[in-house]
Amino acid sequence: MRPFAFKRVADTTSAVELVAKNRNARFIAGGTNLIDLMKESVDRPNELVDISRLPLRVVRSTATGVAIGALAKNTDTANHPLIKKEFPLLTQAILAGASPQIRNMATNGGNLMQRTRCHYFYDLGTPCNKRQSGSGCGAKDGLNRYSAIFGWSDSCVAVHPSDMCVALAALDAVVNVQTPDGAERKIKFTDFHRLPGDLPELDNNLSHGELITTIEIPRNNFAANSYYLKVRDRASYAFALVSVAAALEIEKGEIKQARIALGGVAHKPWRCLDAEKMLVGKKPDAAVFRQAAELALKDARPLSDNKYKVKMAQRAIAKALGRAARV
Repeated sequence: MRPFAFKRVADTTSAVELVAKNRNARFIAGGTNLIDLMKESVDRPNELVDISRLPLRVVRSTATGVAIGALAKNTDTANHPLIKKEFPLLTQAILAGASPQIRNMATNGGNLMQRTRCHYFYDLGTPCNKRQSGSGCGAKDGLNRYSAIFGWSDSCVAVHPSDMCVALAALDAVVNVQTPDGAERKIKFTDFHRLPGDLPELDNNLSHGELITTIEIPRNNFAANSYYLKVRDRASYAFALVSVAAALEIEKGEIKQARIALGGVAHKPWRCLDAEKMLVGKKPDAAVFRQAAELALKDARPLSDNKYKVKMAQRAIAKALGRAARV
């Protein structure tokens, strides 16, 4: 690890100003991903701005739903009575991710900002456009068992690793950000993360120096019928091969609204919009859920070693919807 300056701030304005004026500065709170990247020399900041003491830990009810502080720990968020009662899908997703020790350190904002776990990204001896633009994508024609089946480009086939973000995508969350000029802006969660395109080094649509302050989730009627399903190589502390956040609003035996988001299949949490629309007005049963699952995967583009993800995702979607609907 290389030498770096460490500065602690007392307010968001100071934090944003410090990072904005130095392209090699980074915010740090829990550090569960950034420290790993620094140890491996994947990221080499010369300045860390500690935001861990900023007053951004509150989880509170709002007029339209709930606001989650960016610095609230993952564990505290998952176990908060308001989240468990009104947004159990988020609780399930957070508890499916990482180990209890990491969840006790990791923050909500940091979860959104974590980078891919692609082996080529972490291995400095292999080509990776995310790490070094123009060097190539080693995974595309290499070991791509864990790689994307949606939205990938010739520049990058990596997937986003978060479980929490898959649930937030399904719940139509909004990310509140403070900008370097002191303004605030809102970003729809589905627009927060990026597909790789020709700029795979950009994971999200934040500008340098912008700071996540809160995440808003609008009130919904999914609490009674939601489920997060994670398929992985081993039972604990493993990233998803495929994950599904499924949420249904069921009224008088008919699906009134549906949300399906996938993890482990793209550079960002992947919403299955066509499948969601298809479910509206249908009765919640296994046959309908299988049809929705097939529709959700119709545009998948698997690589040489991850064709299994297509069938796995179809089965996972049908199973998650069935458990959400309790059928």
